[in-house]
Order: sequence, then C-alpha cells, then structure tokens
Amino acid sequence: MNEFDWVLRLLFAVGFVIGSSIRWRYSRGHRRERSRPHFGGPLDTALVLLAGVGLMLPVVYLPTSWLDFADYDAPRWAELAAGLAGTAIFASALWLFWRSHTDLGRNWFPSLTVREGHTLVTGGVYNLVRHPMYAAHGLWALAQALMLHNWLVGPAFLVVFIPFYLVRVPREERMMIEQFGDEYREYMRRTGRMIPPMRPSTHEDKA
Repeated sequence: MNEFDWVLRLLFAVGFVIGSSIRWRYSRGHRRERSRPHFGGPLDTALVLLAGVGLMLPVVYLPTSWLDFADYDAPRWAELAAGLAGTAIFASALWLFWRSHTDLGRNWFPSLTVREGHTLVTGGVYNLVRHPMYAAHGLWALAQALMLHNWLVGPAFLVVFIPFYLVRVPREERMMIEQFGDEYREYMRRTGRMIPPMRPSTHEDKA
C-alpha cells in the first residue's frame, strides 16, 4: 500500500464515521413510534441485508489485512484521478445524506412503512428529487469503488445498491401514492427520482 492509498483509506474511514453518525442521530426513537403495515416483504428485507453487507465491508477491510489479497495496483495517474474524484463524490454524498435526513426529519423511517403523523415533504432537497437519500447512497457506493482499490470491497456496495434501488423505489412510491394520492402524483410529475429534471415544471405548464 502506497502513501496515497493510505490517505484515501483514512479519508474514507472518516467519512464512514460521519455518515454513520448522521444515520444514528436520526434513527433514535424509531422503535418506539407506531407505524402502519410494512410494504417491503422478504425480497426487500433480503436486499437491505445485502446492501448492509456491501456498505459494511470497509469496516472489516480498513483496520485489518484479511481482505488485502484482493487489492490491486493501478497506474499512478489513474489512481490519483480516481482517488480525487472519489473523495469529492464522497463529500457530496455525505452532504446530501445529512441534508436529506434533516429535511425529512421525523418523517424518515428505516423500513418501507408510514408512521403515524407522516407528512409529505417537498421542500429543501426534496423540491427537486424525490429520493435524495438513495442518491446519497448511490454516490457513496461510487465513492467506495473509486477510493478503495480492492476488487471485493471497492465495488461491493455499488453492486448490491443497484438491485436494491430498482426494487425498493417503485414499492416506496406505490406506498406514498396510497398514502397521499394525487398530491404525491403531482409531486412525482414535477420532480426526478434521484436526478433533478432538466426543466423543473411550473404552474404554467398545466395550462
């Protein structure tokens, strides 16, 4: 491991702690809150567990040498470019992860369920995209692949995040339509899922 790899691992470890702290802060108290039936099912649960494995592999990799057998070397220029891009992406992911939790507040729930008193949040980062938290996870997964030069650990989160996103998001949107009806359909019309629309809709578009 060269000096630049060491710096990238350190930066990723710091970011991982920051991201985990954000999630812990907003997870407190959820077990005591009442919610409606779960919309996920066994497949959703399995994908959540797999995503958790992909996300948590760095916890094993960074402080030990157990997975070092899958490390790889890249040309210096490629390593530098990937590392710098990954660091910038990870910083963006952490900001979006924090901002989406903050804007959602007590409306966030770890499973596909609607809590009592749930409200539809359309402000802040939710003004442009419906799923900024998943966007943050996608950026996190990409940063992990760019910053950790290991064939197993680097792409692990990204590989499991893609099917997780493809299965969970449509189910979540069906849940929100059932809860909020036309209000959510209108919200869907003027926002993107994870990427802001090229031309945000306005009230004049309805004419």
